[in-house]
Amino acid sequence: MTNGNKIGVIGGGSWGTALANLLGGRGHNVRIWDPNDALLAEMERAGENKRYLPGVKLSGNVRIARESKEALHDADIVLFAAPAQRFRDALKAALPLMRQGAILVNVAKGIEQNSLKTCSQIAEECAPDYAFAALSGPSHAEEVGMNMPTTVAVASARIETAERVQDAFMTDRFRIYTNSDVLGLELGGSLKNIIALGAGISDGMGFGDNTKAALMTRGMAEMVRLGVRMGAHAETFSGLAGVGDLIVTCTSMHSRNRRCGILIGEGMDPREATAKIGMVVEGMYTAEAAYDLSRKFDAKMPITEHICKVIKGGIDAKEALAALMGRPKRHEREL
Repeated sequence: MTNGNKIGVIGGGSWGTALANLLGGRGHNVRIWDPNDALLAEMERAGENKRYLPGVKLSGNVRIARESKEALHDADIVLFAAPAQRFRDALKAALPLMRQGAILVNVAKGIEQNSLKTCSQIAEECAPDYAFAALSGPSHAEEVGMNMPTTVAVASARIETAERVQDAFMTDRFRIYTNSDVLGLELGGSLKNIIALGAGISDGMGFGDNTKAALMTRGMAEMVRLGVRMGAHAETFSGLAGVGDLIVTCTSMHSRNRRCGILIGEGMDPREATAKIGMVVEGMYTAEAAYDLSRKFDAKMPITEHICKVIKGGIDAKEALAALMGRPKRHEREL
């Protein structure tokens, strides 16, 4: 796939805007749409997304679409950057407006609460005739917007689809590896948000590097445990969409999940903390879905379980810490 493709972007948040700009700079004809009319009007007027990605001027190849059909009409690639909990509705609304043969690329990281499905599973249910790819990895929108070197992975059940997306998105500052383990890539990107909440809670409680390292390491063990039980490949979690994304999300202040966790660790009510962040905190939704999946697949995930309880107000952070540190003795490889 060469430059000059028509690409429709659904979602004008920070990540959708950063990728639209990257693709525009790559020479593609990009049209970005969001259901928030006021946001689109401001982006069109200012030539940048002042609300979600301030200071990054839009490429000349990026146009603001005031209606979704304008963004989707005749698009070769449709990039979905809506929050994971809204992916199903966004996809269903887009389907009548898309051409047959368009490639669907999802960049949201999360698990749908009620169905417990990943976005690829939702796409298989709602749009089985379309090629689907998921893109994930350690990639803060703010840094991609500033053209900082970034490396991610793209996964698809059809390797030729992953390679076409790789060709369309890759630049000298945005390197992409292909992968065939779609489920593993999606679970890595989704579950690490829960662990990042925990890392933020730890920071908010005033704990140090030892605590965070333990949360990240044991959190990764939980991610792999559930992933393998669900049919994903363990090695995917050692890659960019697993440990790579876990590191960046647990350690950076760009991370909404970590920032939200910090507020909770400092004593703020989880709902108030989410509202203060001002953007979707995917981990707050995915925690409950992941806990439900852990019970469905009989995968022990004590960190996820206790973070879920904190989010739901069943216990506070200090009680969660005491419960986790007081668990019975185990061998490190035990479940």
